[in-house]
Amino acid sequence: MYCTRKVTQTVFWVGGCDRRLALFENLFPIPRGITYNSYLILDQKTALIDTVDSSISRQFFENILHTLDGRPLDYLVVNHMEPDHCANIEELMLRFPSMKVVGNAKTIGLIQQFYAFDLEDRTVIVKERDTLSLGEHTLRFYFTPMVHWPEVMMTYEESEHLLFSADAFGSFGALSGNLFNDEVRFEQDWLADARRYYGNIVGKYGPQVQNALKKLSGLDIRVICPLHGVVWRSDLVWLLDKYDRWSRYEPEEKAVALLYASMYGDTENAVNILAGALAEGGVKSITVYDVSSTHVSTLISEVFRCSHLVLAMPTYNNGVYPAMLNFLHDMKALNLQNRTVGLIENGSWAPAAGKQTMDLLSELKDISVLKPVVTIKSSLKNDGMAALMQLKDSILASLSQNA
Repeated sequence: MYCTRKVTQTVFWVGGCDRRLALFENLFPIPRGITYNSYLILDQKTALIDTVDSSISRQFFENILHTLDGRPLDYLVVNHMEPDHCANIEELMLRFPSMKVVGNAKTIGLIQQFYAFDLEDRTVIVKERDTLSLGEHTLRFYFTPMVHWPEVMMTYEESEHLLFSADAFGSFGALSGNLFNDEVRFEQDWLADARRYYGNIVGKYGPQVQNALKKLSGLDIRVICPLHGVVWRSDLVWLLDKYDRWSRYEPEEKAVALLYASMYGDTENAVNILAGALAEGGVKSITVYDVSSTHVSTLISEVFRCSHLVLAMPTYNNGVYPAMLNFLHDMKALNLQNRTVGLIENGSWAPAAGKQTMDLLSELKDISVLKPVVTIKSSLKNDGMAALMQLKDSILASLSQNA
């Protein structure tokens, strides 16, 4: 049975949700599931904007067939060729033999890499700012490469001012009937997943996101229709500001996250003492994470949110503790920058994690490491406590300077 919603009187959401999938891209935990969005425009000609993952194909086709109500499907616009959005192209071509696939040259190339069906006489290849008329609706195409694949484009519908934004402006999380951002408590229930989605999926490509924002800035956009998460029909300035900050690698908040690894609890103890001292110093909303039990995607999300980080770890095999090392490698891979960092190292006989972490941080852009680097030998004693309080003072001073 079909399950659709109207975006406007002539544009329909025909996507669906998957609450069974445990790992998005087989990497990122999604305890709230995931939404796959697809949109169908009814006019003199009909156009489907992207498809969905194969996991919800049955629902998808029931939605399309109900919405078309016997009409043919004239066009399939492919904004993004990642398999969670293009899995149903071949089946659509079989069901609708007159349908044409609309995409750019790189899109068509990727279709031929993924699939083996014949595309001859079945494609409309578009260039930057080309248009496609459906009747009263006109689609105009804007290329946004590396947000977050090279073929990505966005489709702007000119009469109703809709932006079909591919993977931009999306979020982890399955919908619960409420399709639109003003139907949910977004900041309370969705922002953390939207930030984690951006940071881990799109975060590496900040300059490309900035280019896309500039390219789209002249458009009168009233609704943003992403491929994951809610549809935005209000508070667009708020959403665009988040993307602007994230893509410039500016912290979303003046906040402190303490991220630690601890084998037997001594490094954790130092982190808890520092957290309490910071709280007594007036710092609010401190977050503390054990990197060994927290998925790295959540840690990356916190880096996008917070201005100040404290990294604390024991030395392990004369190097950085493995879980922390993985986190640092992810930070580098995602191009993280513009953060202030405090360091705590532990080592019973040859502390080495602090220096090696500083070397890794030096490969990132605009990372400021606070003094002192606190060294603990096995467990916190008076000299280590004095250094820890000096680090606390350095964090407080830095927060005050950035106020």
